[in-house]
Amino acid sequence: MSLFCVRSIILAQLQTMNKQMPKKFSDALLAWYDANGRTLPFRTHPNPYHIWISEIMLQQTRMDTVLPYFERFVQAVPTIKDLANLPDDKLLKLWQGLGYYSRAKNLKKTAAILCAQHGGRLPSDIKELAKLPGIGPYTAGAIASIAFGKKNAAIDGNVLRVITRITANDGDIADKKTKNAVENFILQVMPEGRSGDFNQALMELGALICLANTTPKCSECPLSFCCEAYEKNLIDLIPVKKAKPCRKIEKKTVFILRCDEEYALRQRPSDGLLSSLFEFYNVEGHLGKAACRQHLVQQNMQVSDITPLPNAKHIFTHLEWHMQGYDVALMQKPPCEALVWAKKEEIQKIYSVPSAFKAYLKHLSSSSGFNSAT
Repeated sequence: MSLFCVRSIILAQLQTMNKQMPKKFSDALLAWYDANGRTLPFRTHPNPYHIWISEIMLQQTRMDTVLPYFERFVQAVPTIKDLANLPDDKLLKLWQGLGYYSRAKNLKKTAAILCAQHGGRLPSDIKELAKLPGIGPYTAGAIASIAFGKKNAAIDGNVLRVITRITANDGDIADKKTKNAVENFILQVMPEGRSGDFNQALMELGALICLANTTPKCSECPLSFCCEAYEKNLIDLIPVKKAKPCRKIEKKTVFILRCDEEYALRQRPSDGLLSSLFEFYNVEGHLGKAACRQHLVQQNMQVSDITPLPNAKHIFTHLEWHMQGYDVALMQKPPCEALVWAKKEEIQKIYSVPSAFKAYLKHLSSSSGFNSAT
């Protein structure tokens, strides 16, 4: 047999293997997902509204945290029309503890747009979805594929990690070129008819098997047979992600002002960080006990007692709050219109206090009031 014929046979075999690879990839992934995918409420009843709410909640938030919030939210707000008409204070209270409150505000904005322009329904087209507040490329792809069966990629952090390892792509995952390469690969191997399951399977694989910041479970991975990073021993080096800049640190002194079994809150500005939420009275910097008393007297507050509370820290994306707190008993309520006074039960049920103050809310929930030893 001539050398030309041998080369032709080898080339034909390689072409056949390349054509078979997408099907082998998708078959292996979907078989694993069918057997191992978690049972989740928005998968059991995958209507577009539930998919949308779950995907927004899952932005920057872990699944185990989201699940009880999702169940409570869709029970309280069962339709897009209900969401569009939901008062802001009730919306923020339902969201309390999830953080990134702009997500909740964008949900309501989008609901209003859907009612005004789309008959109260989510559009199925990925471009139309991406025009809506709070819906970026990933969320648009997830809704279009999972809720409507469109052949669109949905690329989150889990998917980026899985595919860059499969393809041994050592580009920075924040780089647009890397994301484009991942999207192109996904669309090549995505099967017709199960695009939503395929996207969820990739996410699930990243969440359960192809792990970040720990040893991935390569021996359990259904795609190890075609994973270049696994074959080349590059798992620990991929994905590549540039180090984040150091977060800015802000020091705060938090005062839990109480008088006649009521506690003081104030509402934050309508724009900026934690906009429109309620917070405990606080000032910039760390003040000692004597300085605290002096400040409060300057604010026309008649102080009966000041008790130090444990320090607390809250981390935002680009910012850290380092807080020290004081339980302050007042003789009478000061003449300050910015303060809202409420009983513990009212704060727990009505007012939306962000999780940045979680440490102090825990003290508030104790049956005997504040206790610096807890």
